[in-house]
Amino acid sequence: MKTTLTSLALAASLLAAPAAFAADKILLKTPIAFSTALPGLGSPIPRVAEQLNVLSGNTIKMKVYEPGKLVPPFEILDAVSSGKINSGYTTAGYWAGKIPAAPLFSAVPFGPEAGEYMAWLYYGNGMDLYQEMYDQAGYNVKVLPCAIIAPETSGWFASEINSADDLQGLKMRFFGLGGKVMQKLGVATSLLPGGEIFPALEKGAIDATEFSMPAIDARLGFHKLVKFNYFPGWHQQATVFELMINKDVWNEASDQHKAIIETTCKASMADSFAEGEAIQFAALQDNIDNNGVTIKQWSPEMLDLFRTTWEEVAAEEAANDAFFAKVLADLTEFRDGYKLWKENAFLPRM
Repeated sequence: MKTTLTSLALAASLLAAPAAFAADKILLKTPIAFSTALPGLGSPIPRVAEQLNVLSGNTIKMKVYEPGKLVPPFEILDAVSSGKINSGYTTAGYWAGKIPAAPLFSAVPFGPEAGEYMAWLYYGNGMDLYQEMYDQAGYNVKVLPCAIIAPETSGWFASEINSADDLQGLKMRFFGLGGKVMQKLGVATSLLPGGEIFPALEKGAIDATEFSMPAIDARLGFHKLVKFNYFPGWHQQATVFELMINKDVWNEASDQHKAIIETTCKASMADSFAEGEAIQFAALQDNIDNNGVTIKQWSPEMLDLFRTTWEEVAAEEAANDAFFAKVLADLTEFRDGYKLWKENAFLPRM
């Protein structure tokens, strides 16, 4: 287990001596949307489970179920809300068909990087809006951000993409709000779980895909079928993952248990980000040296096209859903203020 997670979460263990913990024990049966073999996506949650057990003096246990073993990934929200299961680990972008604003709490095209995202969530209005979204939509869940990763790759393609014309008619797996951008540009998008992407590419059901960061994509073997890997990941500059707990279970938990779970998830945000940042460059180099992959950067013209198309999508989504408009306006206001700090304090990207 990583020292980052252990040291940051240690404060939770000081909240009470073991004898002071509530007599009731909690068993969180937690289906997940991403295999624990995928670093940064699925790997954080087993560490969270271990720390919850240690820090609570064995009074909080989490049993992690691999994707599809207890509940299919796209059914986790409904199952947690109904009480069929009492917790789940996934990402809010999967609920776009149920709650239009949900992707804003997962990944935003041309949106905040990890530090800025966490700043808005924890010290802006992000967390209040996040919980309000589920409450307003009628879901009986408590939501906690529990992992975050840095930019993803922009996609894997069988041939070079030099203009908007090259996107026309492509069948591509794509996630979240970025998928709506690609649809406007003539791409037929589908949202497939990670384990279904390689077979879909192999059978020709899709022509291209995006999924995650290089080290994660490597586990899924995309480089064996498609050789052009594009950057930057304009559609997901950072991606947040959530632990959802049935609200009845959450409300019945002791203050100590709530604090341990909240603090462990905050520690996991730092730990998952550090893990993801540490392992990408080796995967990129391996793709270049050993896998015959060509690393491509989007041209300024293509990035401008993606950005202007995103602005159209954002305006349309805000016009169609009042809560999407509310969240987007709050995030935009926060980012407008943050920009003064970012532009003065940070070196420009080289």
